[in-house]
Amino acid sequence: MPETVFIGFGSNVGDRADYCHRAVTLLGLLPHSQVTGVSSLYETEPINDGTDPGERWFLNGVVVLDTEIPPRSLLSFLREIERALGRDLDNRAGPRTIDLDLLFYGAHVIDEPDLIVPHPRLHQRRFVLVPLSEVAPHWTHPITGLSVAQMLDRLTDRSVVRAFSSPSIRVGSRAGCPSGLSA
Repeated sequence: MPETVFIGFGSNVGDRADYCHRAVTLLGLLPHSQVTGVSSLYETEPINDGTDPGERWFLNGVVVLDTEIPPRSLLSFLREIERALGRDLDNRAGPRTIDLDLLFYGAHVIDEPDLIVPHPRLHQRRFVLVPLSEVAPHWTHPITGLSVAQMLDRLTDRSVVRAFSSPSIRVGSRAGCPSGLSA
């Protein structure tokens, strides 16, 4: 039985929109999975939380994926997509071509080394909640019991998140896949 999964994505290096489009395309190629929704792209200021994400603003969005891939395997696929799109996996906090975060895996709560779901900081980040509220405003956080819309209403993060003008990301597009990705 497929689970509904939400994956946050973002880029602040190079052609940010192209990296976001290619990441969504590659997510659509995952086995036993189907992209069922994609938010608009949002331009967001970098959050300095003790790391150095770089000076350039991010493009961020959220993908809705129905999948039968188990959580740990899905995380491995996400890291493989990041690597294929040029992400420096040794400097995860630095500027990035693409960042893929597993936000929710159905209503599951997972607390394992290197895998915490729901994402532990999603309720604190405007750049996550704005696109997430576009695709799933009524989705309920399995720990807090709050909907995405309620989390966004209660948010204290005042960082800038603004709509980005670009062609929308199409679900089911297969263009722009790098070679060497084994899905």
